[in-house]
Amino acid sequence: MTTPELEQDTGFGAGAPEAVIGAGRLSGTFVADGVAAFLGVPYARAPFGALRFRAPEPVEPWEGIRKATEFGPTAPKRPYAPPLDALLPDPTVEGDDCLNVNVWAPWTPTGPTTTAGPTTTAGTTTTAGTTTTAGTTTTAGTTAMAGTTAMADTTGTAGATGTSDPAAAPSPARPVMVWIHGGSLIHGSNAVPVYDGTAFARDGVVLVSVNYRLGVEGFGVFPDAPANLGLRDQIAALVWVRENIAAFGGDPERVTVFGESAGAISIAALLASPLARGLFRRAVVQSGAPMALPLERARRTTEAVAKRLGVPATAEAFAAVDRERLLTAQTEVTAKGSPLTGSGHSFQIVVDGDVLPRDPAVALTGGGQDGAADRISPGQVPKDAVGGPGVESAGVDLLMGTTTEEYRLWFVPSGLVERLSPLMLRLALWKTRVPSRTARVYRANRPQARPGEVLGALATDKLLRVPLNRWADARLRAGAAGRTYLYEFGWPSPVLGLGACHALELGFVFDTLDTPETEALTGPDAPRELAEAMHAAWVAFATDGDPGWRAWDAERPVMAFGPGRPAVVSAPREEERSSWDA
Repeated sequence: MTTPELEQDTGFGAGAPEAVIGAGRLSGTFVADGVAAFLGVPYARAPFGALRFRAPEPVEPWEGIRKATEFGPTAPKRPYAPPLDALLPDPTVEGDDCLNVNVWAPWTPTGPTTTAGPTTTAGTTTTAGTTTTAGTTTTAGTTAMAGTTAMADTTGTAGATGTSDPAAAPSPARPVMVWIHGGSLIHGSNAVPVYDGTAFARDGVVLVSVNYRLGVEGFGVFPDAPANLGLRDQIAALVWVRENIAAFGGDPERVTVFGESAGAISIAALLASPLARGLFRRAVVQSGAPMALPLERARRTTEAVAKRLGVPATAEAFAAVDRERLLTAQTEVTAKGSPLTGSGHSFQIVVDGDVLPRDPAVALTGGGQDGAADRISPGQVPKDAVGGPGVESAGVDLLMGTTTEEYRLWFVPSGLVERLSPLMLRLALWKTRVPSRTARVYRANRPQARPGEVLGALATDKLLRVPLNRWADARLRAGAAGRTYLYEFGWPSPVLGLGACHALELGFVFDTLDTPETEALTGPDAPRELAEAMHAAWVAFATDGDPGWRAWDAERPVMAFGPGRPAVVSAPREEERSSWDA
């Protein structure tokens, strides 16, 4: 038994929301009308000491009631370097128990609510709150989202303990969304205020956000340790969700995983992993494409860190290194790496033969037929993504997309947009093997654009938009049972001329425009109606698999969220997209 910070065990009568999970009792906090939060809940043992560089181990049970009212420790990391640190706040919470989740859930004083009303372990009846059939939870005096139908909420139990027990959770339960953060696999956490799950719980979803190991601790490649430890952490968190989410009113059979950037790449890897099969029903991939590196290529970053530290590139040697010294070496090695261009050293998910038997770019599209997979660059969704029986996770509903100007988050603050000359553009196009015909199309469509903007548009499409389109096409050709939807976020931020840059959509998806951390990217006057529309689409997708527009077909429908009102566009910028397949 562990001994966490505990409340005096006097029973479930103090008024705070409480839940019983497999490891013990939890005490959370009410964060809004009808919403409870349980923060920093461990899903695995602290990955340090004897467990450092080892696969995640189940959390030890505790006695009494564990307080879950503050964010748990974040994985060891350093903040973003200037100037991105001002745009992407990344809080650090010290401590070893970094393998933790946060849970936000619809909740009344009598316990978690389902679409049938609030519930607790008893079966008596009270009157409390209102819910909607579309999954939107409201309380007295509030208004449900447009398009939903309110219905009275009249079931619950006597008392004000807010207690739940997984064995007694009723049906129908709430849809569940599990958030996997981005940050190039070296930054980020579930404590970032932009990712606050209150709005999702307000609207009828049980929202879970996950911490996982980062950098060399999570994605180092060693001869004496398992690979993909950070991805194994994510799988362990999903197992925890399956086993415990009913205690929060969630439905373990209706789980949607969603993530952005490195989180989206992680989602693609989970879709291709046999170890994650059956742990979720739907997936949302935001600004990330399927990719993984071969072990030997990924090992180079670990070896570079080892060289800087002056130790062997083994888990045993790294485990003896002070954590801060290791972070310093990791930061120095990855400082010149670019998630957009792929240059420099970086940590990546790897094809390890266990968690990932194959490159997700191939496994998810059925491409690389007749042995051609060996000739495809790692992480490159092949042109011959023909679909067929080989398409992994074809039964999972999929929502995916990008922002229109992903590149501007890196190119604008760094000054690269201004600094890149025509000669540098030509060299970059040659180095990245951009087809000459494709480059001509992009230049012709942007006669007033600077060389840096042309390169950025090409990089955005090559690394993100085109691979996601090929993935959607492969699922269509395969006749995938799971539905596929595409979106594009196009509202331009006025901050520093960032435009519709990478990560800008996050505050809209989470409906957290009012937080200072969101305003760092959006400015103070971001359109609320756009956030309402985008957030509602994610809620609807998690609820029944339909975000509100036509599924992918031969006309290539894409929901454009901004710059104006959301609208479906058929085959946007098709001349540019198709030029990559010529």
